[in-house]
Amino acid sequence: MIIGSHILQHEKVSSTNTLAAALLRDLYPPEGTVITASYQETGRGQPGNRWESEPGKNLLMSVILYPVMVRPADQFIISRMVSLAVYDLVSARTSAARIKWPNDIYVGNDKIAGILIENSIMGQTLGSSVAGIGLNVNQTGFRSGAPNPVSLKQVTGKAHDLKDITGELISLLDRRYGMVVRGEGALLKSEYHAALYRAGEWQRYSDSSGKFEGMIERVMPDGMLLVRRRDGSSRKYAFREIDYIL
Repeated sequence: MIIGSHILQHEKVSSTNTLAAALLRDLYPPEGTVITASYQETGRGQPGNRWESEPGKNLLMSVILYPVMVRPADQFIISRMVSLAVYDLVSARTSAARIKWPNDIYVGNDKIAGILIENSIMGQTLGSSVAGIGLNVNQTGFRSGAPNPVSLKQVTGKAHDLKDITGELISLLDRRYGMVVRGEGALLKSEYHAALYRAGEWQRYSDSSGKFEGMIERVMPDGMLLVRRRDGSSRKYAFREIDYIL
């Protein structure tokens, strides 16, 4: 077991990813170190976003990894494997779970989990990765103005034991990271695509040129999203260059 061999539990932190970054600077903690918190004062989502979470209601976690077997050009594999681990957990409880590119977890058209991956590069490999995960578990009221949050409790109609959910996710993360270590990137890629929200469907999107109908064809090795338009043309998008019209 790599992930979960060392677990640091906190009641309150600024954010688990911020704490993980500080540990990397000062202590070089064991690979697979997991940091959990009952509450984050400044929970971080993707750049410019915050993650809303009531104290003691949701899963808040960061994992420290040293994926030196991964080249910088292939670093999206870390996002794939973490997304799949969270998807594994949610999809065991609802058939409507999907991965929304690049690494949100959706149930139907609602967001149940967010993931923030922060990688550092060391020469020709990744030096470290911090994977921050926020999973809505027992919260039922959301006040931040986020358009479409949902929780496991709302989806399943029952409360969940946070300790059990956390232990299950650690095991799933460890299994998925083992695939990275063993060089099973092709399998991770195919499973990620099979779980991808809106893949192969004509849907509404918008970009800098306006609204359009498009079909997600695939996610490129560098993590860019390839979308085909009705006129047959295709375009690759980086994060924040395309918006999903829900």
